[in-house]
Amino acid sequence: MYSHMMVGSNDLDRSKTFYDALFASMGGRPGIQDDKGRLIYMHNGGLFLVTKPIDGEPATHANGGTIGFAMDGPEQANAWHAAGLSAGGRAIEDPPGVRSAGFGDLYLAYLRDPDGNKLCAMHRMPKAA
Repeated sequence: MYSHMMVGSNDLDRSKTFYDALFASMGGRPGIQDDKGRLIYMHNGGLFLVTKPIDGEPATHANGGTIGFAMDGPEQANAWHAAGLSAGGRAIEDPPGVRSAGFGDLYLAYLRDPDGNKLCAMHRMPKAA
């Protein structure tokens, strides 16, 4: 359904440091910069971009919005969370761990990037036998 996700940033160098660390923790590559200065990350068939707002206004985060990244398991989610914290992110909500939902258990880890965007690492836990 989705073709890509893009967030705004007021400091692309800071964002590159942060998102390069997150994507490296998932086995991804560092972002590339296009001729308009946007950062582009390609991983597992997805496209994630970071840009200064086109209208010239400051970048702001979406209140109530969350960007979810699929993880291979809890270990990868923990590495993602640690990489984000060490690269300028901020831990939010509960510590990384399993949450029960009506459709199964999820391993979740939440961060805010340096511009305040809410990010989530998510792994669907196997159903108990």
